[in-house]
Amino acid sequence: MSVKDIKYNLEIINRRITAACQRSGRQSGDVTLIAVTKTVNSEIMHKAYEAGLRHFGENRVQEADRKYQELADIRDDITWHMIGHLQSNKVNKTLYMFDTIHSIDSISLAETINRKADRTVPALLQVNIGEELSKSGFSPDEIFKAFETASKMTRLEIRGLMTIAPLVNNPEEVRPVFKKLREIRDQLGLKELSMGMTDDFEVAVEEGATMIRIGRAIFGERIYK
Repeated sequence: MSVKDIKYNLEIINRRITAACQRSGRQSGDVTLIAVTKTVNSEIMHKAYEAGLRHFGENRVQEADRKYQELADIRDDITWHMIGHLQSNKVNKTLYMFDTIHSIDSISLAETINRKADRTVPALLQVNIGEELSKSGFSPDEIFKAFETASKMTRLEIRGLMTIAPLVNNPEEVRPVFKKLREIRDQLGLKELSMGMTDDFEVAVEEGATMIRIGRAIFGERIYK
């Protein structure tokens, strides 16, 4: 995959973001595109950087650590987002590499981050809107108490909410999920909404996403090992 290929894909994605924003009365500048680089190697990530991308999302701490070392020439010009499930025993490395953590899915994890951090950590609380057994996150009923507790932690800055929508054939089927997360976000008075991926990001943008996490539409199928 070349820089030109990535630029071409980004042009298409950005046009779709702009159109979705226009349909919902928003500005395209309100939406941050995070390139999901799970299994995407450092060489391709460097090309993505050359194509203009600055926000990268990683799911696995160990994989991210390797890339962080390999991309030493550009890593400080990248905003690193932790978007996958985070185990408490990986918090130290996570704090070393990542600028923002999207996936705080328990109070115990929040407490661990707060205890180990030596800086203020921008973070999002993960909400399992569909209450799917296969997904982590606070339930819609739990999130209000969780936010009340986490927002008092001195090393955490809770900026918003994140969700992973169910996999469906028609993106319209997950519109209620995104709408519900936006309503909860508004009730809590937060700014960020991390929601929407390759198959459903336009609906997510229409429903208020401020961060979308795109992998396949940028890099193709996950073939880069």
